[in-house]
Amino acid sequence: SQFIIIIIMASASCNTEPSSSASASAAERRARRMAKLQELSLRRNEARKLNHQEVVEEDRRNKLPANFEQKRKLNHQEVVEEDRRNKLPANFEQKRKREEWREEEEKKRKEAEDRGEDYDRLRMLEWTAEEVEKWERKKKKKNADPGFSTYEAAGLRQYQALTKKMKPDMEHYEEQKEKLGEEFFPDMNTLVDVTRKDSEEAVDKLVADVEKQIEKRAKFSRRRGFNDDADIDYINERNMRFNKKAERFYGKYTAEIKQNLERGTAV
Repeated sequence: SQFIIIIIMASASCNTEPSSSASASAAERRARRMAKLQELSLRRNEARKLNHQEVVEEDRRNKLPANFEQKRKLNHQEVVEEDRRNKLPANFEQKRKREEWREEEEKKRKEAEDRGEDYDRLRMLEWTAEEVEKWERKKKKKNADPGFSTYEAAGLRQYQALTKKMKPDMEHYEEQKEKLGEEFFPDMNTLVDVTRKDSEEAVDKLVADVEKQIEKRAKFSRRRGFNDDADIDYINERNMRFNKKAERFYGKYTAEIKQNLERGTAV
């Protein structure tokens, strides 16, 4: 009887193992199906949401005017153009008009030269007396000569006049910039290249400019007025210049003494 019980228990244990493995595989399949179902549900909700957005957007477009898209493009172009104008310098429009006027003047001058006519004379014939007076006043105001004040101011005026005549060679500038790279912009640690030599054209240009200044300075002669009725209080030209300089600096302090000497009432 004991042997029969053992056989029954063994058979029962054998029957239990397959049933437990079957239930585990069924649970896994069920879990996978539930995950798949949840994923499909999320996709369906997302598709429903997108479809709703598309329907709303289509309804909004249908309610817009017929020329809305054209207006939108024009508004976008105006915004871009306004942004471009705001980024330009303050005097850009003035410079552009001046360049257009200059190009037009050059074109008219060339046409007049081809016809063998004097363009300046033709242009002046078109001006009225009021325009000429206005131009002269503007020219005097722009090129007003303040005269000599200090040697520093005179040197600054000379420097500005010389630099205004200079025309930089942009091609050579770009070549040097590309060749030197970062060394083209020196800083406090940059060493001066003493081996560099200027071109012969640059040296000839400097020599010609210096000779031109010397020639201009030699021809310059400031005219000084001579008053025949003025008192002669000098013995030669050098003494005359000295007396004028003394009068310029100390005349207001010695005016009363000079008058007393002339009247004979000096103490």
